[in-house]
Amino acid sequence: MPYEVKALEMRSAKAPYERTTITRRDPGPDEIVIDIKFAGICHSDIHTARGEWGKVDYPITPGHEIAGIVSAVGEGVTKFKVGDRAGVGCFVDSCGVCKNCRNGEENACKDRTIWTYNDTGRDGLPTAGGYSEKIVVREGYALHIPESIPLDQAAPLLCAGITPYSPLVRYGAGPGKKVAIVGLGGLGHMGVQLAHAMGAEVTVLSRSLRKKADGLELGADHYYATEDPETFKNLRDTFDIIISTVSDDLDVDAYVKMLDMGGVLCFIGMPPGAQSFHLGGHLAGAHASISGSNIGGIQATQDMLDFCAEHGIGAKIELINADEVTDAYDKVVAGKVHFRYVIDISTL
Repeated sequence: MPYEVKALEMRSAKAPYERTTITRRDPGPDEIVIDIKFAGICHSDIHTARGEWGKVDYPITPGHEIAGIVSAVGEGVTKFKVGDRAGVGCFVDSCGVCKNCRNGEENACKDRTIWTYNDTGRDGLPTAGGYSEKIVVREGYALHIPESIPLDQAAPLLCAGITPYSPLVRYGAGPGKKVAIVGLGGLGHMGVQLAHAMGAEVTVLSRSLRKKADGLELGADHYYATEDPETFKNLRDTFDIIISTVSDDLDVDAYVKMLDMGGVLCFIGMPPGAQSFHLGGHLAGAHASISGSNIGGIQATQDMLDFCAEHGIGAKIELINADEVTDAYDKVVAGKVHFRYVIDISTL
């Protein structure tokens, strides 16, 4: 029988969060129940909940950076047992048989990726995310969280970790490579740590030098302010990989000119408007590329968690209680978080 659990919900785009209960199903044969301990606040939670990314089926319970403890397992479960540390990221199901799913890209399922919230599950119920006490998920879509990563620091890795990890691996970040991270927020601070641990020479490109001490402490070798025009002149033909984590419009051509031969500018932040650039000039002359990247599949996410455990990497967080979430949204938008808010679910 379905059962009720405590949760937070927004009832409209401009409403504050309210305490409520939501329905969770009993676990099926291949499903696990996770008692959620911590849930990160991702900027995409804010965009979605506030109706900035299209249709929302209110009321909504967001949260796709979920860390907790397995409290029950279905009779056919083999990958988890009660008491295991487990996480859930941006999606909770896919077809499992299409080309992309078979290649470990369940996040790009050709049938339908089922998102952790603001979607409809195969049971016909609305999906609801981590701002709640429990979640039920098929075992193949849950992640093992290594013991060495504190659960509160692990929660943001399920989105803010895998999002920069995927293109860094795809484009070969490592010794001898020069990597630039644009922006030092939730995604950017993880990108710096990951690229540094991979052995790359890491540069932060931020609007100002306000966060320079943080960037260097996280592992950056260099830190430049993009508000200084000399930055773009001095760093021309420099980078093998530029990862843009920001949600602002960029002068794409200016960043392309920073790429060395064969370099790539990859967007993992989502600017609100269409981005324009010239096909000729440096882009063609340097055989450079512009790309986008969006989270990663289950195996890539597990690889990221294991890599973080091996290298002592966790998200830098500010822990908040359930009553602070509405205010936290405004602070994230204003750039006042350092670097990721995480909700202590025990305060629901």
